[in-house]
Amino acid sequence: MEKVFTGIRKMISSGREGESFDIRGWIYRTRSSGSIVFAVMRDATGIVQCTVKKSEVSSEDFEQAARALIETSVECAGRLKADARAPGGYELIVTSFRVVSFAEPFPITENQSEPFLLDNRHLWIRSREQTAIMKIKETVLGGAREWFAENGFCEVTPPILTTNACEGGTTLFPLKYFDQNAYLSQSAQMYLEALTFSLEKVFAVTPSFRAEKSRTPRHLTEYWHLEGEEAWVNNEGNMLIQEELVSHIIGSVLRKRKEELALLKRDAEGLRTVEPPFERITYERALSLLSERGMNIKWGDDFGTEEEKVLTLEAVKPVFVTNFPKEIKAFYMKEDKSDSRTYSCADLIAPEGFGEVIGGSERETDVRKMISRMEEQSIPLEPYRWYLDLRKYGSVPHSGFGLGVERLVKWVCKLDHIRDAVPFPRTPSRIYP
Repeated sequence: MEKVFTGIRKMISSGREGESFDIRGWIYRTRSSGSIVFAVMRDATGIVQCTVKKSEVSSEDFEQAARALIETSVECAGRLKADARAPGGYELIVTSFRVVSFAEPFPITENQSEPFLLDNRHLWIRSREQTAIMKIKETVLGGAREWFAENGFCEVTPPILTTNACEGGTTLFPLKYFDQNAYLSQSAQMYLEALTFSLEKVFAVTPSFRAEKSRTPRHLTEYWHLEGEEAWVNNEGNMLIQEELVSHIIGSVLRKRKEELALLKRDAEGLRTVEPPFERITYERALSLLSERGMNIKWGDDFGTEEEKVLTLEAVKPVFVTNFPKEIKAFYMKEDKSDSRTYSCADLIAPEGFGEVIGGSERETDVRKMISRMEEQSIPLEPYRWYLDLRKYGSVPHSGFGLGVERLVKWVCKLDHIRDAVPFPRTPSRIYP
């Protein structure tokens, strides 16, 4: 009969002291004291101390346990025993220890430099911290999909290769597509808009690419984009969707990832306050607040890291900043009815200084206004003919938004740098490994 292996977390949570279990994984830490080897093992679910006594196993098994270094892959069997000193409060008294593959001396030790860890990212992602972050990220994506499904959104699959820009031509990654010029997508937005005229409410999770030489703790050149578009929805309705979505995602993380948050030393209490409604302030009001707090900023200036940090110093929940000036936003946004200087748009800024996590707006429906804006900004019309067509055949009020998945994870996990929110970060200075 084929051996059945039990996950470490499931074994420990069973609490069945004295019962025999078979487990497998990798050695996380190891030490020996002559006739005993203490090997802490890890698998995808957790860690457990495996105590290998010379008197309890064969001589071959003990010799393997004594030789095995960190990251050696192992299968072992033993009896579960309560021990308050051990991780999780239990240890496994080993009766069988089999090495699957011996590891060479592991190159990563304590107090390594950040560049070294990034060069060895393929090994560093095995760390417990990186594992916890990736599990939380999985729950962020799962929570988002759950909310979208419960609220009638259809997941779609827009292209990554495109002939047009969505967020400005200067930050495009160009490539040769056979005998044509093409680009890596900055956003799925325009394709999602096209799909709203049949499916009404759609979303997509895709990689996006920005050729920005921004060397900040919150910029990546390749990141994961969670985007939604909704027919028959104005900007206020768009914000309602965003705050409900984000609150649902946070709730999912709090329910499912308590251990991972604890391992990262993330205080979960601050996240429990993330419930609708979120505060809304206009760009103009934000300028006043920034001025009152000593920042030199004027109408028409965009907000950077410092401005967003100052705006959320006292916030416990994300804050919407609405009605940005037209000159700093994209041509496809809807002019605000109450202030013609601005668009009916909003950025969602995370608290605790973590900055913008969502950008959204109501979309312009008047094709003549869009063409006029494009001509003013010297944007070529030809690559956008198909997009402009959407306004000619039954246009309706519609809105949408884009959420930076890694930015949200950075905030949820309280990370110092966004590169830790993705397994293999891509920045202006790094594309290896």
